[in-house]
Amino acid sequence: MRIELLHIEGCPNTGPAGSRLREAVASAGLDGVADVCLRLLGNRDDAAAVYFAGSPTFLVDGADLFPGAERTSDLACRVYPTDAGLAGAPTVEQLRDALLAAAAQGANGR
Repeated sequence: MRIELLHIEGCPNTGPAGSRLREAVASAGLDGVADVCLRLLGNRDDAAAVYFAGSPTFLVDGADLFPGAERTSDLACRVYPTDAGLAGAPTVEQLRDALLAAAAQGANGR
């Protein structure tokens, strides 16, 4: 399982998103099976080459972990709905649940 955190330079949500992602991977028990990387998108061409829906975007094997947001090549921010309202990154629990669902889909051959 390849997990990418796509982000843009200067995004204030990259740090919290990365920390939450690492915690969610551990909480989901995916430490040994997930290859996690942060990927900086430096220009519109970089953003257009992947499924990017704003910074931060979480991809699992190339698919958006939180589908529904429109793809963009704009170097822009993204917001996520949480129980506390809109936020610049999903909660650890949201990430863990989405990762477990993606892992189950992968195990079932998607």
